[in-house]
Amino acid sequence: MAEPGKEKRFWNCAFAISGIMITLVIYGVLQEKIMRVPYGKNKELFRYSLFLVFCNRITTCAVSAGALLASKKALDPVAPVYNYVAVSISNILTTTCQYEALKYVSFPVQTLAKCAKMIPVMVWGTLIMQKRYYGKDYLLAVLVTLGCSLFILYPASTDISPYNSGRESTVWGIFLMIGYLGFDGFTSTFQDKLFRGYDMEIHNQIFYTTLCSCILSFTGLIIQGHLLLAIDFVSRHRDCLFDIALLSTVATASQFFISYTIRTFGALTFATIMTTRQLVSILLSCVWFGHPLSWEQYIGAVIVFGSLYTKSFLRTTPQKLTSASPIHGGEATLSNDRS
Repeated sequence: MAEPGKEKRFWNCAFAISGIMITLVIYGVLQEKIMRVPYGKNKELFRYSLFLVFCNRITTCAVSAGALLASKKALDPVAPVYNYVAVSISNILTTTCQYEALKYVSFPVQTLAKCAKMIPVMVWGTLIMQKRYYGKDYLLAVLVTLGCSLFILYPASTDISPYNSGRESTVWGIFLMIGYLGFDGFTSTFQDKLFRGYDMEIHNQIFYTTLCSCILSFTGLIIQGHLLLAIDFVSRHRDCLFDIALLSTVATASQFFISYTIRTFGALTFATIMTTRQLVSILLSCVWFGHPLSWEQYIGAVIVFGSLYTKSFLRTTPQKLTSASPIHGGEATLSNDRS
């Protein structure tokens, strides 16, 4: 008969794993559906990436404000407001690049490419935080980058997906993914530096950062003239409105499970779960949206996930996950559009 403590830990672990897997796998599928699958009889594509950012941020902002009020903690900003604004700008650029890239590359390509975020995180960590990394960290980064390169440069010759737009793996799509990786690495590292030294509750940081993101993304929509166009689109396509609402909900819910997992089980368990989630997301996308994989892509995927799992299981000492951790970058920071 299992000991009560072990049984409780088992169920807590099952809760954490299922929470992260369910919310972020759904998030990944919805990303691809919204940005790549036409809506309505006229087969209209949703093209307003910044509107998705705004919806995600306003949902997370409302939930974090509710959490602060429920815990009776102060709503006053702990750090200077410009710190929150700086993080918000880089995070909005990260998310916009991510959504826009889905117009040009498939979700499996995008997801695997995100594994290469270790390199920009290490570069920014060295430049901004004066961090030092070991030879094995650089070896892992090189292996992951090699695997990602194989996956991106050698797509299957035919894509049977009915949603293929004919723009797969274009230079522009790859450029957007490079932008995503650079901005994402900068966001997490810059966030760590700006807020270091402040006694800041996580919900306070999320609330003010996402509040700034709401204001900035709303302003961007007005300047671009996309706000009314996006509202008109979702008013005509209620299924798109439902998808966006669900996307924002699971993105916000994932933050709870990520924070719970790191606090309860540490960075090692979290990194392993996130690696598994990425693999499941790629496989599900290939099946659901009909993306074939070439044998070079299979080899690339094996190199990437083999390297990440090896890194996780070889880590013998508990390690606190920081924003500059080279395994998943800022995966646990902000409203995470880092699926």
